[in-house]
Amino acid sequence: MEPKNPVRTTEKTLALIEELMAKEPCGVSELASGLEMGKSAVHNHLSTLRTQGYVLKEGDDYRLGLKFLEVGGHSRKSMEIYQVAEPEVKSLAAETGELANLLVEEQGMGVYLMRAKGDEAVDLDTHAGLRTNLHTTALGKAILANLSEERVETIVERHGLDRKTPRTVGTHEELFDALAEIRERGYAIDDGERLEGLRCVASAITSSSGEVLGAVSVSAPANRVSDEALHGTLPERVLSAANVIELNINY
Repeated sequence: MEPKNPVRTTEKTLALIEELMAKEPCGVSELASGLEMGKSAVHNHLSTLRTQGYVLKEGDDYRLGLKFLEVGGHSRKSMEIYQVAEPEVKSLAAETGELANLLVEEQGMGVYLMRAKGDEAVDLDTHAGLRTNLHTTALGKAILANLSEERVETIVERHGLDRKTPRTVGTHEELFDALAEIRERGYAIDDGERLEGLRCVASAITSSSGEVLGAVSVSAPANRVSDEALHGTLPERVLSAANVIELNINY
């Protein structure tokens, strides 16, 4: 929803933060060029953010400060789904030896709340706070399968169905067929749809009223996950973790 009376200064500051996040470290000239703003205006925004601890200056370059980590950490810690799911996600990682993840939906995007690494886990490009398109991951598809068709359509209209790999769901028909299969079998899979060579199994986490709260998953290299495991032992473990989280939240 677009604000009725947007504050342009705030919009510019936020745009600067996102530009800095994408390009850091970088200087005033590069930021000004990327944002099509005057150098003096960019400098003023940076100086204000630096005074408040949100931006650091190193020589002539700037980067984001750890104050953002403090804010994000506070936001995450205040979420009940994180508080309840954290020990189960860690347990799931330890039990499988692989990478376990917790994701929630916010404004039509998936946001990773946490990940836990088992002894054999690969180090992926995911991290707490990373935003991703829901249709590209098992986690996201598990969430979409528990939303109304109208809500899914709204998300697709806003964020599209871009393919990350040749296996990614890329059309409405593919997406809704995939969501129907997920509802039928009770879990979602990602077979190289976001990252080639990676397999993932996910289950949604829902409230007693049916509201989808998030999703939990296990990710592993394809050469370590057989077809039998992809539709057998791994879903059993993921569904069990999701069930424990749901019970702890609901009761």
